[in-house]
Amino acid sequence: MKTPFKVQVENLLCVDHHTDWQHATAKQLYQAVSKAALQELYPRWKKPAAAEKRIGYFSAEFLIGRMVESNLMNMGLLKETQELLEEHGISQRVFEEVPDCALGNGGLGRLAACFLDSAATQGIALDGYGIRYRYGFFDQYFDNGFQKERADQWTDVGDPWSVRCEDESVIVSFGKQQVRAVPYDMPIIGYGAKTINTLRLWQAEAIEPFDFELFNQQKYGKAVGEQTDAESITAILYPNDDSDAGKKLRLKQQYFFCSASLQDLFRRYKDQYGQDFTRLDEAMVIQLNDTHPVVSVAECVRLLVEQEGLPLDTAIGLTRKVFAYTNHTLMPEALERWSIPLFRTVLPQVYRYIARVEKVLERELASKGIEDLTDFRILDNGVIHMARLAVFLTHSTNGVAKIHSELLKSNLFANWYRVYPERFNNKTNGITQRRWLALANPELAQTITNTIGNRWITDLSHLGELNAYVDDPSFLQTLREIKRVKKEQLADYLQKRSGLTLRADFMLDSQIKRLHEYKRQLLNAFSILDTYFGLKEGRIQTFTPTVYLFGGKAAPGYFRAKAIIKYIHEIARLINNDPSVCDKMQVLFVPDYDVSYAQKIIPATDVSEQISTAGTEASGTGNMKFMLNGAVTLGTYDGANIEIVEHAGEENAYIFGAHVEEIRKLKEEGYDARAYLQRDARLNRVVNTLIDGTFCDEGSGMFADLYNALTQGTSWHAPDHYFLFRDFSEYCEARMRVNSDYADTDRFMRKSLRNIAASGYFSSDRTIGEYAKDIWNL
Repeated sequence: MKTPFKVQVENLLCVDHHTDWQHATAKQLYQAVSKAALQELYPRWKKPAAAEKRIGYFSAEFLIGRMVESNLMNMGLLKETQELLEEHGISQRVFEEVPDCALGNGGLGRLAACFLDSAATQGIALDGYGIRYRYGFFDQYFDNGFQKERADQWTDVGDPWSVRCEDESVIVSFGKQQVRAVPYDMPIIGYGAKTINTLRLWQAEAIEPFDFELFNQQKYGKAVGEQTDAESITAILYPNDDSDAGKKLRLKQQYFFCSASLQDLFRRYKDQYGQDFTRLDEAMVIQLNDTHPVVSVAECVRLLVEQEGLPLDTAIGLTRKVFAYTNHTLMPEALERWSIPLFRTVLPQVYRYIARVEKVLERELASKGIEDLTDFRILDNGVIHMARLAVFLTHSTNGVAKIHSELLKSNLFANWYRVYPERFNNKTNGITQRRWLALANPELAQTITNTIGNRWITDLSHLGELNAYVDDPSFLQTLREIKRVKKEQLADYLQKRSGLTLRADFMLDSQIKRLHEYKRQLLNAFSILDTYFGLKEGRIQTFTPTVYLFGGKAAPGYFRAKAIIKYIHEIARLINNDPSVCDKMQVLFVPDYDVSYAQKIIPATDVSEQISTAGTEASGTGNMKFMLNGAVTLGTYDGANIEIVEHAGEENAYIFGAHVEEIRKLKEEGYDARAYLQRDARLNRVVNTLIDGTFCDEGSGMFADLYNALTQGTSWHAPDHYFLFRDFSEYCEARMRVNSDYADTDRFMRKSLRNIAASGYFSSDRTIGEYAKDIWNL
């Protein structure tokens, strides 16, 4: 029977693409299915909103991945689409050829995407605001183990889920330059499609894209210069900011989407409430996803004063009530600080208001008896501290895991917390089970539904009911079979997408995340090399064959992170080509890691590597996705790992390394990195491979730079700043315990099931509910 949806898909194939089922390409099928679903959705999506408080979620990243399957599932059309494809002999995996909508880099952007899904599913009126990057982050490929970058052409297959709303464009000014911000809207569909919110992404375009007179004068480059300058603002995510030109472009990006979004929200407010802005906080709350959009608080004050005619103190009071700030990092170097001269060059109109806000802060602190302003000054030593501006001009500052939030209060913002304790709170991150279980692992999802029902799809706490099956041999056997199937599917996906061959019969140990020194992919690499030497020498007699899988991108200008990628590739070359260990070990680094890769890797993984230095990872969400799919955590007491252990039981995880208190003590008393090298021959051996000729970096100096950073330090960091040497031996021991335990399949699967059953707390549905109640006052 042909439903209206099926008929519409066929009509679109015929009318839009002049083809039929037998000859349609993956791109044409994707376009037709997506447009048919959007047409069915559109009348409900674009209905005028009721007069209710709405949330604006401002984020520089939205790592939403491929949208078609997720949207079809939430609309209840996924099964119908799969049946339609099967009727015409087309694989259900045809949409895997469609590239991700990669408008983000890592956990920050993926968290934003999970929050959008959860808010819509929970019936919360939340709209995302960000940037429509023309080339996303970048496509990553490897050339002899070196990371290379090329433009991410994510729109080459079209963008059927976006609707251009040119009539709602606004003008954004940077000093003398003006650009047009054009919104593109994506529907955010809650499960069951009862609530449909919007992700509004702004694209920068020239007000006058073509100067005819200059063209007639044969000044062809200048004739399109304004368009080129405008388009550069939304060309790529996180342009290299090693130079002033790069810093100016990044600041322009942030202000561009913040100013455009505020203008849009103010327009909507006037449509409902008229010119009386005293009710602004009743109509909206704006959540800032880290420091990237913090310039919006100063822009809000400016707009309220200059365009709406409010007194400065009133504007500041309203801004504080409207805005809330989520902090995602404890590392001072990751908190944005702008050079005052640079900021004044790009945004002179905004700087004036930051200076005025600074005076208000000084008066407020003086009234509270605060004389020492060292930790409070927004303008200090020639820079603007954006995090301080955020804490002052918002009513809420939250961390994203218990330990992170406590460290904000005791360390990073200690003096602010003493003055404004009521503003600080914790909101432990979460993930959406719709994408990371129902969509990524349908085999496990169906098994869970058959066992306890499907209420977990919208209330993940029901997974706790699975604890009743922890000693059920039949259920454990089913989990084992699912894991095997997922490994085989991953092997097939890797081969087709990247040409890599995965040993699907091995234990799978994965570390997939952004490449950064604090995430310690280098510690993982050292441990793998130590295991290799142990097998070669006979020190390790009993060993479960293991694949060590990496995935992640280094920022284009991050030399040391790129060096780690090259080093891991050299280790992979050594191990994978050594016939004496190839039946025991395999090392793979997947190129261009993205959400689609994650949806294949995470369900197949046995061991989840979460090994950041204690006190550096704010939360992590990859750890939650692995847990939900039955992987055990091998990690430190950092971020949300602590809460994962609290919920699943420490006996069902493998924890190692220094705690935050010990790290602090080591820093205070003086950490002697070289002493660890002198005491530990195994550590010394693997670290020396950076310089002893074991591996080649093709004369780039990369490996020597890594070695020097570890043993001598840098101008901004002490030796071994992230304490790899301190944690090395404990990490190797914990890894061998995992390897040994895996051989006892029933015992290991019980650990796996305990993790699945305990993952209910880590749903982003719970997190977004806490935001709604505690911060947004819904």
